[in-house]
This record gives sequence, C-alpha cells and structure tokens, in this order.
Amino acid sequence: MSGGATDLTGPLSTLLGEHYGADVEVTGASVVTAGARRVNAVFEASIDGGARELVLTLVPAGEEILNPISAEAAVIELAERAGVRVPHVELASDDPAALGGPFMITSFVAGETVPRRVLRLVAERGHGATVVEQLGESLARLHAIPMEDAPAGVRRVELADPAEASLIALREKLDELPASRPVLELGMRWLARHRPPVPDRTSIVHVDARNGNIVVDDDGLAAILDWEIATAGGDPMQDLAWTAVRMWRFRNDELEIGGMAGRDSLIAGYARAGGVYDADRFEWWKVAETLRWAVGLATQAEAFLDGRVPNIVMAASGRRVSELEWDLLMLITPRDGSTPTRTVA
Repeated sequence: MSGGATDLTGPLSTLLGEHYGADVEVTGASVVTAGARRVNAVFEASIDGGARELVLTLVPAGEEILNPISAEAAVIELAERAGVRVPHVELASDDPAALGGPFMITSFVAGETVPRRVLRLVAERGHGATVVEQLGESLARLHAIPMEDAPAGVRRVELADPAEASLIALREKLDELPASRPVLELGMRWLARHRPPVPDRTSIVHVDARNGNIVVDDDGLAAILDWEIATAGGDPMQDLAWTAVRMWRFRNDELEIGGMAGRDSLIAGYARAGGVYDADRFEWWKVAETLRWAVGLATQAEAFLDGRVPNIVMAASGRRVSELEWDLLMLITPRDGSTPTRTVA
C-alpha cells in the first residue's frame, strides 16, 4: 500500500480469496487516513474478474481498542439491518496474525467526509436540511434496536442511569489532568445540579455521529462511519446532542447541526423514523458532550506533552480546549438572570 503503510496486498488477496471462495487480486491500495489508533486504506479487489472498491480499517498491534473489531462490525451489521445508512461489512477479525492487527473490511461509500468539503457540497446542492433529517432518521433506527440484540463484547453502560455514568467517567478523567481547569469544574457542578431523570428506555448509541464521521454525496447522507466507541445502554439524546456541539459546525455557527441545518431538521427526521425527542435531556447532554470533548482534547494534549503519544494531532488538540471552555460557559450562562434549563448556543 502507498502512504507509508506496510504492503498488505498479498495478505488481503489471500484473506478475501478464502472469504469469497474465489480468486481475488488486490490492487490500487492507498492509505486515506492514519490517526492515533487506526489506519484506513481504500483498495480495489478483483473477484473472479469483477472489480469492487473496498476499505480496510486496521488497528496496529498494541494500540488501544475501545471495542473489539468483531463487536464493532457486529453493531454495524445490526444497524444496517435496521435501516441505518452504513457501509456494508465484508469481513472482520480480532486476530492480528493475518495483517498485523485486528481489522475490518467494508464496502467503499463514495462521497465527501472532510467537514469543510461536506459543507461546500451541501451549500452547492442546497441539501443540508436533507442530510440532517436523514441523520436523524438513521439515529432513530439505531435507537429502536432492542437492547437484547446488542452484540456480545460491545461497550456497555454499567449503570441504569446513563447521565450518572457519564458524570462518574468525566470526574475520573478530570481528576487525571495534571492541573485543575476551573471552567470544566463549573460545568461539572452545573451538570450535577441539572441531571435529568433516567430515560424511559436506553439504547445502542453511536457516541460519535457528527460532521466528520459521515459520508455525504449529491443526494444526501450516504453513510455514518467510525463505530469504534458504539455503546449499549446509552441515552438516545446523547447521540442527538453530540451532533449539535459547536465544534462540528466549522464556522457555520448559525446552523446548529454540523453547520448544515438547524435542530428542527434533526428532530423531524428523528420523529419520522419513530424517535422520541426530549428537549431537556438534549440540552443536558449538549453541555455534557461539550465538556466531554474538552476533557478529551486536554487528555490528548497531555499524552503528547508527557511523551506517550508523539503525534502532532495530539499536540494540536490542546489549543482547542479553551475554545470548548468558552462554548461551555455560553451553554450554562443564564439568558434571563435565572439558571437555564434550555440553552441556545
């Protein structure tokens, strides 16, 4: 493969040949993204003379795995059967022997994934509201999957109250930072005071569905990507609120959902597919998710500074923390002299 990755065309040809029971030749492979944990590469597979474009997701041996690849693939397959827009899983394995790490092979979905390109495309096509409605529909279908169908091995919320579990996890992460961050502590106190009731039902949640983890084409939403932290037993409003965090608008701040459309479009699509929107829980999770990402970026910056992860992406993360702290203050600041239960930013 090009892009500095080890040449895996031979092993891929062998793996896919065994999987399909046919002669397979892999060509034209190139790395398209290489993050801190995973490598994604697009390649062409000729299967008995018929060409197919596929995507390899590989976790190098020794890297952190948030969900076993087999569990992640099973969630994607379950979501696909429920009508969620996802790539089709061709093959997945937790065994590092074949390719040097756990891997998954999926169909290639054409379209834009880079957020600014996504925003240019929706501006040209005028279909931002359509994309956001389709995102709402897909999330509603995901949330409708019975919890008993959640694959074995997938991450799970261990408490009956997802909000309580989130606060415990945030507290642990904050305490691990080398210095106190007063704005984040203020946000924690706000979240504790305004914790919502336990939702009527919990669900499988994607946890990272947003502009940057979707494929958009000329017709709208083509697929939701990056299911590596999908979790069973979550609050459905967490998924909806995460799409609305200002960081994912890429300067289109007036359009709350990924810089593409307003919240009404997300709610309309969610309701059309049977989802039940709860405004107060949405607002709580929007604050919680803004704080979660601030803590996450601060943690990434520390991993660079202490030498654990010498990756420039990790180093750059630190400069965004203050921006998220500002967002957090804007979300929890009263608009009329009283403590807000709903926010507008």
